[in-house]
Amino acid sequence: MPAPPELRAGVFTPHMLVEALNRDTERAVLHMADGRIMTAGEMRDVLSTYLQAFEELGIRPGTRVGLLSKNRPEVMHAFNAASVGRLCIVPMHPMGSLDDYLYMMDDAGIEVLIYDPTSFDEQAAALKRGTPGLKHLLAFGPTRVGRDLEALAARHAPRPLVAPVVRADEVSRLSYSGGTTGKPKAIMTTNLSAWYTLVIMMAEWEWPAEIRHLVCAPLSHAGAAAFLPTLLRGGSLVVLPAFEPVAVLEAIERHRITSAIMVPTMIYALLGHPRFAEFDLSSLETIFYGASSISPTRLKEAIERIGPVFFQFYGQAEAPMTVTVLKKREHDPSNLARLASCGRPVPWVGVALLDDRGREVPDGVPGEICVRGPLLMAGYLNKPQQTAEAFQGGWLHTGDVAVKDPDGFLRIVDRKKDMIVTGGFNVFPREVEDVLSSHPAVASAAVIGVADEKWGEAVKAVVVLRPNASVAAEELISLVREKKGAVQAPKSVDFIDSIPLSGLGKPDKKALRARYARAKT
Repeated sequence: MPAPPELRAGVFTPHMLVEALNRDTERAVLHMADGRIMTAGEMRDVLSTYLQAFEELGIRPGTRVGLLSKNRPEVMHAFNAASVGRLCIVPMHPMGSLDDYLYMMDDAGIEVLIYDPTSFDEQAAALKRGTPGLKHLLAFGPTRVGRDLEALAARHAPRPLVAPVVRADEVSRLSYSGGTTGKPKAIMTTNLSAWYTLVIMMAEWEWPAEIRHLVCAPLSHAGAAAFLPTLLRGGSLVVLPAFEPVAVLEAIERHRITSAIMVPTMIYALLGHPRFAEFDLSSLETIFYGASSISPTRLKEAIERIGPVFFQFYGQAEAPMTVTVLKKREHDPSNLARLASCGRPVPWVGVALLDDRGREVPDGVPGEICVRGPLLMAGYLNKPQQTAEAFQGGWLHTGDVAVKDPDGFLRIVDRKKDMIVTGGFNVFPREVEDVLSSHPAVASAAVIGVADEKWGEAVKAVVVLRPNASVAAEELISLVREKKGAVQAPKSVDFIDSIPLSGLGKPDKKALRARYARAKT
């Protein structure tokens, strides 16, 4: 007689969270910039009181809960309570616009908004007015708009924390895409996807033996990704309110930080800061980086100045965090081609490079990165056509174009939508950007296509120079012509103070294209 199905039910991230908090209650797990320290037991007790406050308000499993806050410990409490309470959390980026927030509230059917009143009281008031279906506004402290969640939770005594029974296919999170091709899409993450995200991070990421992890990205997004792996491995997190180069450097030195997650623009900002050399960064063992491409020249500089501590992960919200990895030992500073790679696929997912007809391409030929496996999202909320397009042919189509070398390393050449067609030829901006960034005067570069009567699209480069450096536009154009050929050489180069960034710290090419489209008219 087979075992009853409930005996073989899956264990998912809420169970792992509860067990980790119950296991080592005296261990410090969270250090805040203001000096506050929280143990696992204290975090467990706060989580319990949050859950009781939700129960008191009638907030039931499956309720969609928006979260709008800068980095503060209560963000982790809200995430954890949502996980254990089987709520569907909808993170809202603290650098987003009110229009974006209103769209998310309506599209996701958010009934509860949890927010930071010190920064978002006005937005909360506007969202209350503009969202008829919103039932509860809960603030991390006193507020003139909603109710004080901290005060509500404080009315309850902590109770034993018990892991819920959850289904693999339950949607536990809605993550909105950046909206670079129109309105943002709500990506449905299930318990199964979240579980595989955690398992792959635990198995494939190169964690220090003693983890003191620095969080300097928004907790509402990638900043929280390391929380559960750190907790399960017996480590602690130091959380900064936001990314600021000196604050990051000071925190690494003061707390003897051993790991951090950063996007490339953060690494550039550290390297370019005039006080960089003042700080002792010798405790760093691993800097995990991803979210956008990195200049191999700047990465080589980072290895030379910080050390062989870099580990790249490639993924997207539709296939969270880890599809490929480039491990620390694979970061060869003498091999720029290898530094331009996003690594090799992890064995937990299926990966293929496919052409427009769904056929696998040979090594060295560009193809779209396509992924399959339990890591994937369930689809896009309320968008069946776009979901079908994303899963066409039995694969998740990432929109990223890459080439594979004979050793199995992938090199992303660009997003399909960013490809420039000039005079009938295809130009991938990433390849031009890498050449421009190799010039010693260039700090960063972005390449876009702009409308052109003769070429259809013309290659335009926008460049940020290093401090006190100078270079003529023609010299950069000639450099690209020499390295890549006339077709890829920019028709024009503009020098600007900074490249616009999205809320996730990626170069915002949509904003750049819009800027030049307006200038054209």
